[in-house]
Amino acid sequence: MKKLVALLTAMLLALSVFAGWTAAFAEDAATMDLSETYAKLEELGIYDGEPITLNVYSQLANYSGLQGHWSADLLLDMFNVKINIIPESDGTYSTRMESGNLGDIVVWGSDGDNYQQAVKQGKLLDWEEDGLAEEYAPYIWKNYQLALESNRARNEDGKIHGFGHGVALEAGSHQNFFYTWDLRWDLYKQLGYPKVKDLDGMIDLFKQMKEICPTDENGNETYAVSVWPDWDGNMVMYAKSLATAYYGWDEFELGLINPENGEFQGCLQEDGMYIEMLRFFNKLYREGLLDPNSASQNFAAMSEKVKAGGTFWSIFNYAGSSTYNTVEHLNEGKYMGAMVPDEGSPIVYGLDVTGGSRLWTVGADAEYPELCLALLDYLATPEGSLVMWYGPKGLTWDYDEEGGTCFTELGQKTNQDPQYDMTGVTLIGPRTGKEYPQSGTYNDGALQINNVTLSASQQNPDSRKVETLDKEGWVSVVNKDLYPIQQDWCDWAGAATLQEYLDKRPYRLMPSRGDYSPNTRDQVLDTKWSQIKTEVKTGSWRAIYAKNDGEFNFHVTTMINNCKAYGYADCVAWCEAEAARCWEAMQAAAALVQ
Repeated sequence: MKKLVALLTAMLLALSVFAGWTAAFAEDAATMDLSETYAKLEELGIYDGEPITLNVYSQLANYSGLQGHWSADLLLDMFNVKINIIPESDGTYSTRMESGNLGDIVVWGSDGDNYQQAVKQGKLLDWEEDGLAEEYAPYIWKNYQLALESNRARNEDGKIHGFGHGVALEAGSHQNFFYTWDLRWDLYKQLGYPKVKDLDGMIDLFKQMKEICPTDENGNETYAVSVWPDWDGNMVMYAKSLATAYYGWDEFELGLINPENGEFQGCLQEDGMYIEMLRFFNKLYREGLLDPNSASQNFAAMSEKVKAGGTFWSIFNYAGSSTYNTVEHLNEGKYMGAMVPDEGSPIVYGLDVTGGSRLWTVGADAEYPELCLALLDYLATPEGSLVMWYGPKGLTWDYDEEGGTCFTELGQKTNQDPQYDMTGVTLIGPRTGKEYPQSGTYNDGALQINNVTLSASQQNPDSRKVETLDKEGWVSVVNKDLYPIQQDWCDWAGAATLQEYLDKRPYRLMPSRGDYSPNTRDQVLDTKWSQIKTEVKTGSWRAIYAKNDGEFNFHVTTMINNCKAYGYADCVAWCEAEAARCWEAMQAAAALVQ
């Protein structure tokens, strides 16, 4: 409670000057100047010798090794750095903790046990020590004070060690919808736009789609959906996410939390949402509608199938429309557009001035903490965020004569097709003016740390127009000419944009979790937890691949009984207590915004 009071006090003080900050943004629209940062780094000798390699340990990354291509060239030119990405895998965290050096920059998948242990053991940089953040991360220090104070409130030592993902510079209604329910619209149109009530109706629709489109562009069998196990955590990611996309309950530890009252539902509740989603995926599998390689493939393999038209559906745009809707497909009248079944009520996350749970931090033993902070400071600006999402400013996007955000001719191609070949393109370094010839695809050059700083759904303070950072809110994109198949979707949806369509439908709003971070589990409970999450994932995949109802029920019953033997009841009791704490923090954060 003391932490909560301290946070609320700090936030109220920060909010008192917040309007002044946001008003100042407009004066600096699209005129970002890093000259002071470059000068400070020059004083430290950062540009004097060979490039400095920064090890970035990211629990969210799906890539291992040196960052390459356009983002590597950009960061080399601006900061004389090379980024070596170290993803999470079995034993990575414990090994790096034992070595005494987590990394130069550390990106956390959550602010839970791993992060809290690192704080307790002094493994993370204190951003206020010697005024480091104020000096080398001035944009963050000026504009992220609420997020920084929220981080302080999460930490047992009362220090600032970083900030959470998706920070909103101003409070607002909600972020863009994350669960977009992408569907092969051209096939749906061909079938006469049949009305779909629920998940069973989705299965019937997928059967009809497969009848008229049995193979993809490469001659391979099509499926309703292709999923991947890389991101499985306490549960199978896609099953858990479908519960969130359909019922609007958010993932919470070993289950789901109701955003409207804080109620917790364990993943193994026999009539619960998670088991229901396992049954749905099992039905897909038995109907030949689930890619049989789903349990063994990685994200990249899934993406290639989506790009070739091997799937009809995805609840995520990054595994659906963002990959499939290339210029070639649009010219052919092929398109993935949103279609939520009548009874679906997807979650949407509130804009959060305090930041989310996926944290950006710097290691306590970083040799160049000033450089780490300067790099994070750039990524935390509107320009840095747009670069992470859409490529280099001036090359793939820029501000037009009226100050609005727009894609360049090249950017239109890379945005439509992330696999666009960049060979022959030249990047001009923003600090040195040096030419960097490109190779590989646009996607090869995308920064692979896999976290965000600003919320894409907020207004872009660098634009002279009222538009979001997200391209879907750019005036230039909203007003662009549509392909006929896109216009067909708009006519059906009665909306000009995806967000407008989803906003008109039933949904659940997930408010900010405020300063909530989970309590550390004791060693006994953590051992039980580890055994249970392994059993949940293993048993879930076995159930998904069951050949009939009897086999499905057997695997689910076995999974539940094994987890009970491991101490599932104790873990659920801990989750329920944590859900109550989280609900209190959510209410406090909502009251603050109001």
